[in-house]
Amino acid sequence: MADSELQLVARWVRSFPDFPILGVLFRDISPLLKDPDSFRTSISLLANHLKKTHGSRIDYITGLDSRGFLFSPSLAQELGLGCVLIRKRGKLLGPKLSASYALKYGKAELEIQSDALEPGQKLVVMDNLLATGRTMCAACELLGQLQAEVLECVTLVELTSLKGCEKLAPVPFFSLLQYE
Repeated sequence: MADSELQLVARWVRSFPDFPILGVLFRDISPLLKDPDSFRTSISLLANHLKKTHGSRIDYITGLDSRGFLFSPSLAQELGLGCVLIRKRGKLLGPKLSASYALKYGKAELEIQSDALEPGQKLVVMDNLLATGRTMCAACELLGQLQAEVLECVTLVELTSLKGCEKLAPVPFFSLLQYE
């Protein structure tokens, strides 16, 4: 991975202190979406990593609601794959499966359509950011209910101090950008 390409992507991630609460430094990927070259570069870097790591073993890219949706279809297209969506509760039609996960002040639920995948299909889970890892873990649990194989979880940004990738083990994890 070329440092200049990574710097191009990193330049468009901005920081907002004390959002959503005091003491949190929020990493905003919105500016990256405004710059076509940086966005294209981020997709290319992620795709190159997945090609190198998994070759043609991947069946689908799975995108997480909502900012994972911004990257997963483009990443899937770059790899010549389809994209399967995992949504927040109440957003999908038809028969579905769900998995709950804890939030700081309550709980949330993710859902997937029960016919979205066949047992044994191999996929990569994509989100824009990994913080505590709770959402990504719930997604992996949900995919396990469908007997799919999660080859890897990938994000654009990782907040390393929250140690979310440790919660994902033994599923491999990759992020383009790491922040404390």
